[in-house]
Amino acid sequence: MQQTDQEHINRTLDWIHRVIIGCNFCPFAARPLQRNGIRFRVDRNSDLETMLATLAEEFQHLDQNPDTETTLLILQQGLSEFEDYLDFLSVCQQLLEDLEYEGIYQLASFHPAYQFAGTDLDDPSNYTNRSPYPIIHILREDSLEKALASYPNPELIPERNIRYARERGLEYMKALLS
Repeated sequence: MQQTDQEHINRTLDWIHRVIIGCNFCPFAARPLQRNGIRFRVDRNSDLETMLATLAEEFQHLDQNPDTETTLLILQQGLSEFEDYLDFLSVCQQLLEDLEYEGIYQLASFHPAYQFAGTDLDDPSNYTNRSPYPIIHILREDSLEKALASYPNPELIPERNIRYARERGLEYMKALLS
């Protein structure tokens, strides 16, 4: 049975609560969530051009809705392979630049099979960017800069997250995502 968009959103919200906020992988995530400033968009298209059009629509939505802090574009079709997702992410970044949104928005990436270069597939550190679905996260760059400016040593966040995931171990991280 195919999940509804709301079921996809609910599962993504659960992941945000349990992993992103629960493990403090992003110390800035709780505030926009509490303020209903996160937009969730489920895209069921498998055609890459249509998915890019949806991404462009989300840039426009953020332009027109300053109260929306960020968008999570949940991709449902055609990007289950991590390499395909990375190729698509590269095209998304090019679209952001072509539409002259560089410096306004920034893209972050999450995928069920996320794997950092130079790590084994089962390295717990990969779970810092693993999600229930392929997701393109659109962030407002000015908001990100403000958050980073008020946080001590933000450049150490990725290192701290990797250490946390490895200390907890693979089974713990897998359980959080299941």
